[in-house]
Amino acid sequence: MPNKFISRRRFLTGVGLSGAAIHVALPSFESSFNASGTAYAAEGAAQPIETRFVLWFNGNGIVEKYWIPRQDGTGFEMTPCLQPLARFRNDIHVLSGVDNPAARVGAGNGHHNSMSGLVAGESFTGRGAGGPSIDQVIAQQIGQQSRFRSLQIGVCQESFGESIQRNMSWAGRDRPLPPEMIPHRLFDRLFGSKEQYWIERKRSILDAVSDDALALKKQLGYNDSQRLEEYLNSVRSLERSVASLPPEYSRLVEQPPEGGDLKDWPRIAKLQTDLLVHALASRQTRVASYMLTKCQGLSRFPWLGLTYERHHEYTHGRVESPEGQRIMRDICRWHVEEFAYFLAKLKSIPEGAGTLLDHTCALYVHEHAEANAHKNAGLAMIAAGHAGGMKTGRHTRVTGTIGDLYLTLAEEAVGARIDSFPTSTSKLSQII
Repeated sequence: MPNKFISRRRFLTGVGLSGAAIHVALPSFESSFNASGTAYAAEGAAQPIETRFVLWFNGNGIVEKYWIPRQDGTGFEMTPCLQPLARFRNDIHVLSGVDNPAARVGAGNGHHNSMSGLVAGESFTGRGAGGPSIDQVIAQQIGQQSRFRSLQIGVCQESFGESIQRNMSWAGRDRPLPPEMIPHRLFDRLFGSKEQYWIERKRSILDAVSDDALALKKQLGYNDSQRLEEYLNSVRSLERSVASLPPEYSRLVEQPPEGGDLKDWPRIAKLQTDLLVHALASRQTRVASYMLTKCQGLSRFPWLGLTYERHHEYTHGRVESPEGQRIMRDICRWHVEEFAYFLAKLKSIPEGAGTLLDHTCALYVHEHAEANAHKNAGLAMIAAGHAGGMKTGRHTRVTGTIGDLYLTLAEEAVGARIDSFPTSTSKLSQII
């Protein structure tokens, strides 16, 4: 007879060939929730379903006419850059006009200043961000009970060399938390395995936890048993995908080759996203930052047929021509496609009476609005998910600062009582 209640924090554990411990964290099962699916079941009082926060970043800004909708409210039309999000219309809130006042003071080349103001609400110090980034401020409040207080994830490696351009998470003033950009390493970190046998596709990490998985399956009802099987299959599929990457993808390129590092960044991005979603679904973390491209990034885009220039170069010079604007449109559209992939993954995972997306606040940001002008007085962002009753299905021209937005989302959507954030003066009623 299956048990009525299964702990919401359940790991499959085992020992690898070398004696290293392996941990496969599991998602929530139906038996983890109360009868209505609105809170975790427990031996004592029921507990609310945990919210998650993800700060998602792309570098170099946008072309506003292809990104920002012309219409306000719920009747807005999807712009060419936002078209990949059309099926998530009711899951997103397009924001424009968000002010970044900290970007207009202090030293820096425009990107430096804007990036520090974007993530920390403080001016650039000359070395890095002027304070802790919003993800770390939130993690300090809600991340303490998770296996990982927060995760920092990256994809494209190329950028100019300043720390502020290579990092978006900051523990404090001039204290960067570098993103993990290698899928092999992120997989190892999440699943506790650093053994070569799985990388060489000789065995699976699941072999080490098979006994524990079988014992758990006997405790589960039919639906949860099917859920366990599907989840383990997804882990195995992800394991195979990481193992199938070319050998050079398992290490960082310290000095990119002349002409740029032409790795298949979309392939890596989807693996990193899959790993992030696994971590969120299994509650290994409630807070993450995701750096798809770098601040003032230099990536090339061969999958878009764009190898003549690098990303930052496309934002200037030729961007003034109609052809250059269309190129930037296509680059921004790819960025949004990757964000749409992330939302689709969140929405595909049931949690309680809803989905993982229903309990997530994901905020998609750039360090600039209009890229060529290094515009920071009217940033465009996307707030996605339904945590805390976030308003969705609309476009809003915000009158307020980054600090106002972060304070609102942190306290009202995520439930992190941060009290204040640099540049904040009041919460934004249009968001919640």
